[in-house]
Amino acid sequence: MAQAQTPAQRRANARFAKDQDARRGKSEDQIKKRSKEVIKSPISPIWIGVLGFIVFGGLVFELISRFFL
Repeated sequence: MAQAQTPAQRRANARFAKDQDARRGKSEDQIKKRSKEVIKSPISPIWIGVLGFIVFGGLVFELISRFFL
């Protein structure tokens, strides 16, 4: 007995089918070239912001403390 698909499963299946349709009839080189074009940063923007706050925030606090204390 087959279970009914949830909406999330239905969306995932539709994305998979769309990707498979896009791959159909293309060579492996064309598929690999397409996947290499999408380069994602290994660090999320949130962590870059946190790192920037640590580095530059510390600098700002140090400058404030030197001028006013």
